Amino acid sequence: MSNTDLLKELKIERHQREHHSGSVSGAGGRGGGGPGPWPWIVGGIVLVLLALGFGGWWFAHRPIQVHVAQAVAASSDPSAGAVLQATGYVTARRQATVSAQITGTLTAVLIEEGDRVKQGQILAKLDDSQYKAALDAAVAQAKAGHALVDQYGAQLAQNLRDADRDEALAKQGLVSKQAAEQARTLANSTRAQLASQQKNAVAADAQVTEAQVNYGYCLIRAPFDGVITTKDAQVGEVVSPFSAGGGFTRTGIGTIVDMDSLEVDVDVNEAYIGRVTPNMPAEAVLDAYPDWRIPAHVIAIVPAADRGKATVKVRVAIEKKDARVVPDMGVRVSFLEAKPAVATQQAPKGVLVPAKAIVKRDGSDSVFVVVDGKAHQQTVQPAPQQLGDMRLIPASVNVGDSVVVSPMDDLHDGSSVNVQAQ
Repeated sequence: MSNTDLLKELKIERHQREHHSGSVSGAGGRGGGGPGPWPWIVGGIVLVLLALGFGGWWFAHRPIQVHVAQAVAASSDPSAGAVLQATGYVTARRQATVSAQITGTLTAVLIEEGDRVKQGQILAKLDDSQYKAALDAAVAQAKAGHALVDQYGAQLAQNLRDADRDEALAKQGLVSKQAAEQARTLANSTRAQLASQQKNAVAADAQVTEAQVNYGYCLIRAPFDGVITTKDAQVGEVVSPFSAGGGFTRTGIGTIVDMDSLEVDVDVNEAYIGRVTPNMPAEAVLDAYPDWRIPAHVIAIVPAADRGKATVKVRVAIEKKDARVVPDMGVRVSFLEAKPAVATQQAPKGVLVPAKAIVKRDGSDSVFVVVDGKAHQQTVQPAPQQLGDMRLIPASVNVGDSVVVSPMDDLHDGSSVNVQAQ
């Protein structure tokens, strides 16, 4: 209902005015003159007009529900020549949480996240006073054992000489045969004691080796070359190879990842797994770098399916190692029929947007870019070629811009918008 119609509804006829006027006069005669109903009628008209004006303003400025898509670089379309696409994550085939092999208190932690380490490099140190004392005691016992070996060796040599001499004298009748036999028995007994002490010395040497190993465990070293991704303990904390109750004992110092072992694990719908074969060429595009296409190939198809997701895991090798590739990054893999040839000409400049994002406004091709909840109209000159459902825009739109798909007729420059999930 328009404002004119509302005013007609509120119009007072002549006989109604006369009736109200007479009523007011009568009332005035009885109780004194009053202002009458006119101020209330005028106030009601004003309120109605204000409400209609606010409603019209809100309707004109209400947020418009839109769908958007991101503009991508013209050279980053990974779907050309692809027989299948799948998403997954970067994983490391070789990574380890480095822990102590003995229980002890950390006195130094020599790593930080992002540090590159070499195999055998010291990552942390434990309090070694107890293990140093045990090593010193083991060394002392080993020395005492070897000293006894030397003592029994000297005693055996003397007893052997005495036995030989007594036997020679016994043959001459100068000593009794019994004395010669006793001397030989004493030598044989000393020989047995020497053999026993030699075994004890070997055991003492083994205890020294054990103490040295335990003492060496006080230095925690890198098991292989890699990069530290997490630092899990600090100086003063107790670490142990065993999990202890209460949460007061750490079981790891940090995590090291061999960046040369990075690859991609993707889940392929089991209905399309037949299209994937080992050594099949592929291209990987990281979510963090959508305009960077990484050569890749299939390593293997894992012979097990996920019944919950109805997918099969495929391992994909990244052929170009780069510091930008880190574990757990999201990635999209395009499986190709053939390895892409080296480009012989420069890739077209500009961005690709959905063809439905380009509309006619005032006789010119335009797109609407959403920034901070507002739609901004951009006049564009799209290239004549169309790549599937995408169009190339050489200028005016940047990579990553959110453009409105199928903009409505009432969308104009500066309109407030709400982006709907697709």
